Amino acid sequence: MNKKFLQQAQQLQKQMMTIQAELESAKVEGSSGGGAVKATVTGKMRLDSIMIDPEVISEDVELLQDLVTAAINEALDKAQEMASTRMGAVTGGLNIPGIT
Repeated sequence: MNKKFLQQAQQLQKQMMTIQAELESAKVEGSSGGGAVKATVTGKMRLDSIMIDPEVISEDVELLQDLVTAAINEALDKAQEMASTRMGAVTGGLNIPGIT
């Protein structure tokens, strides 16, 4: 292989590692019920926190479960979009298996 190609591959790997580290600490929030339930996840798709307005706790349990699920799913969708955007900026939109 030529030296320039190897240097480019090493640079790409370094950039991807940097983005992976940034995603570990990045946080996004999803909410439902007009903000009654808020879920925060990391860029690595880990639930960081959940906030539930005490007023909704006394309401219908099934409604609360739906609100929690919706808030978490929204946060996860946002985290996936953020990860894809950041990785796409490095890979130029090239789909590399195993890379978010």
